[in-house]
Amino acid sequence: MQTETVTRQALAERVKPVLFINKVDRLIKELKLSSEEVEKKLLRIIRDFNNLIEVYGEPGFKEKWKVDAAKGTVAFGSALHKWGFTLDMAKQKGIKFSDIVETYKKEAWQELPKTLPLHTAILNMVVKHHPNPIESQKYRIPKIWKGDIDSEVGQAMLHCRDDGPTVMCITLAQLDPHAGLVATGRLFSGAVTEGDQVYLIGARKEYRTQQVSMYMGAFREVVNRIGAGNISALLGLDLARAGETLIGTTHKDVMVPFERIKYVSEPVVTIAIEPKHPRDLPRLVDAMHRLAIEDPNLVTTINQETGEYLLSGMGELHLEIACKFLRDFTRGTLEIITSKPLVVYRESVAGQGVLAMAKSPNKHNRFWMQVEPLEEKVVEMIEKGDISEVMNRKEMGVVLRKEAGWPADLARNVLALEDHRNIIIDATKGVQYLREVKDTVISGFRWGAESGPLAGEPMRAIKVMLLDVKLHEDPVHRGPAQIMPATRRALYGSFLTASPVILEPIYKIGVTVSAQWVGDVSSIITRKRGRIASSEQKGPLTMVTGYIPVSETFGLAAELRSATSGHAFWQTQFDHWEKAPESIAQTVIAETRERRGMPREVPKPSRFIDEA
Repeated sequence: MQTETVTRQALAERVKPVLFINKVDRLIKELKLSSEEVEKKLLRIIRDFNNLIEVYGEPGFKEKWKVDAAKGTVAFGSALHKWGFTLDMAKQKGIKFSDIVETYKKEAWQELPKTLPLHTAILNMVVKHHPNPIESQKYRIPKIWKGDIDSEVGQAMLHCRDDGPTVMCITLAQLDPHAGLVATGRLFSGAVTEGDQVYLIGARKEYRTQQVSMYMGAFREVVNRIGAGNISALLGLDLARAGETLIGTTHKDVMVPFERIKYVSEPVVTIAIEPKHPRDLPRLVDAMHRLAIEDPNLVTTINQETGEYLLSGMGELHLEIACKFLRDFTRGTLEIITSKPLVVYRESVAGQGVLAMAKSPNKHNRFWMQVEPLEEKVVEMIEKGDISEVMNRKEMGVVLRKEAGWPADLARNVLALEDHRNIIIDATKGVQYLREVKDTVISGFRWGAESGPLAGEPMRAIKVMLLDVKLHEDPVHRGPAQIMPATRRALYGSFLTASPVILEPIYKIGVTVSAQWVGDVSSIITRKRGRIASSEQKGPLTMVTGYIPVSETFGLAAELRSATSGHAFWQTQFDHWEKAPESIAQTVIAETRERRGMPREVPKPSRFIDEA
């Protein structure tokens, strides 16, 4: 499943694939396949991979990008044992699959890395079959960058010009114990040298680069200058994070940033974490800060009400690895205590809410809002990047009108998109002073959407219509302390009348097992509120694919091992959000509210809606 997810993501960004089929040693040592059976298995994998390219590739690209062992775009091997080959390499060395099988039977696999070094196979594939940046940027930039291709910056990136404006997309941020934060990314145009003045668009901060390096394998080598098309590592950018856009300061006002990186999964499991000894709290905070920088799939937060330090990740295993990092980072001197894993939920609505009016704390400002579900089509457009915060409102309006069928007056008046697929639209007419408080209204909307009224969980797939506003003429009476609470209260009031629901995260699960265990695996998944999507025979094994609520997967590993005598291999991957059954939703809401120190009962809409 991870292969499918990552391949889909790569093809969406027009990255040409080559294929390395790993763990061939296990086909021989564990499954005891003959050389003919190994070859049949590998051919089936190549066919399945090309089917992914057929499904997810774009016309004009997928036809040319399908992999073929005969053309050298497929390699086979074992990363564990450090050997690998393409058919060209095997032909040059006079080696056949039967020779590999025989080598393992003789327990002489240690000779394979000398004859068929893995790095040679992989690097040869990359050099021979991947396009260079001058070629690839011509077709990739229009896909991955939403700015004007005909602008100076757009043309410089399109043609990978060294003499163009400096543009870099940062894709990795790591903390080096000696050098500090190292920001790594591709330089799409221009050149970078030590001492250059650069600007981080997301952080809104200007820096002077302190050191420029390029990678030689896993090591950084300091260089004087790096030109367009290369991967660069920069020091001195302490607020740089993955997904940040770097631009030379002379072009900072005209640069459209790259979109934030869309990760394969969402953090759906949370643990509370604390040091065993209170004196170690500063070290824990420092280690968690570093962890959040280096792994953007982890989210670290501090619950201001309870003082808990919370760590959210993609699953139990992800959080186990994160906790191991915390211990390793402190060389085993930091003892930590963790809570049981908790599932992260989302709050949404199934219908249209009432037109709710809320007053500011000083009673001088009024907001009328109405909440309804955001169309699935628009949610998909946000997830695919067809609409995003980096677009100007005119462009977004055109896309929403054409693709989602929105009326022109709504499509062009989107005030903001929120991280969890929520939108607020300005549907007011001629409201005085609204322009002056627009940013504060957006902040109030985001504040409310981040922590809903059902259980304090983030809202998802909500469309908020701002229908009317009455503001006090004196700016003193319409500051953030007045506007933000009023915006949130109006949002909550309408939300609670719109048939609110709790959404639970659903994993896609794939289990590979011998046919004799398929019934046991299927019954475990269905018993845990899951459903089986398909069951496909692949040689001697069967691949069972299904969907299962994340909340039902705690302890799943032990059950699968027990039921199949340890013969099952499985993977889980976050797939989608789904409405939780009513009985489960009520329990989740009550327990979550109690854990957060709130009354178990959900407040009535009247608590947030004011009388006119």
